[in-house]
Amino acid sequence: MIRTLSLPLAALALLLAFVLSLMLGATDIPVRQVTSLLLHPNNSTESLVIHSLRLPRTLVAALAGAGLGVAGLMFQAVTRNPVADPGILGVEAGGALGILVMVVFFPAASGVLFIPAAFAGGALAALVAYSVARRVGVTPLRLALAGVAVASLLGAITRGIQLLWEDRAQGALFALSGSVAGRTWDHVGQIAPWMLAGLLLAGLLTPKLNLLALGEDVARGLGARTERDAALVTGLGVLLAAASVSVVGPIGFVGLIVPHAARALAGADHRLSLPLCAFLGAAFLVAADVAARLVDRPAETPVGILVAAAGAPFFVLLARRIGRR
Repeated sequence: MIRTLSLPLAALALLLAFVLSLMLGATDIPVRQVTSLLLHPNNSTESLVIHSLRLPRTLVAALAGAGLGVAGLMFQAVTRNPVADPGILGVEAGGALGILVMVVFFPAASGVLFIPAAFAGGALAALVAYSVARRVGVTPLRLALAGVAVASLLGAITRGIQLLWEDRAQGALFALSGSVAGRTWDHVGQIAPWMLAGLLLAGLLTPKLNLLALGEDVARGLGARTERDAALVTGLGVLLAAASVSVVGPIGFVGLIVPHAARALAGADHRLSLPLCAFLGAAFLVAADVAARLVDRPAETPVGILVAAAGAPFFVLLARRIGRR
């Protein structure tokens, strides 16, 4: 029963979070007025707040949350590692470094190049983390530790660039803030094509994900070309994470929490758990952004801080459970 209703309930949760995001902030707007202004915008202050401020940031949060949630599910399936996510594997840190390099050393480059730059940085980070873990034997905890080490190294490099080229690096602070505050329709246009295409391709790859999750030997015995499929799934996961990082910065643990929630509700079949991940990830980040506005309003808390506060204990409990096996 729960599996049958999980997708509609997740869609309903996303709709509720979306409406709350349009209603709540420094100034609250009643739900009836929100509905009316969405359908019939005018020149009022409330209409400006909804259409110019809250609607684009809500769409960015939903797209980024969906991308991070699905990326985490794909990484966990291809590595068969329950603690894998874009942040823990260093993908987000690599993506952030790629964006910083573009801003500091190629200031005239178009914003369209941010996602390819973040993809290159994230892919390099994932490759290094996997190579390090493979030398000593890949296990879930070793891969996670390698990813954390790579993320720490890339974070140190990022900080070094910010200190050495402080004036140039100022332009990247907004993009790497771990927040969706201030995101505009330009950011929606930047992320939407990549994210929607990536999520569509991820949906088409769910049969391959089901095979890869069984293990290389079993998948190969069932006719899968494991190395090619694993590379394709990993590359697509990096792309989804990079697209998210390019507009909201590194927001860790979304790709860790959401896949586990999706599998708990929908089971191990990725044909159901992957679209569920997209809805839950979107709803989770939009809801977290609403909470970030209310914690200390009228000031805003970066949403990455709230997500980390929820995700860090979850990661510790998950790692302890794996360590007992």
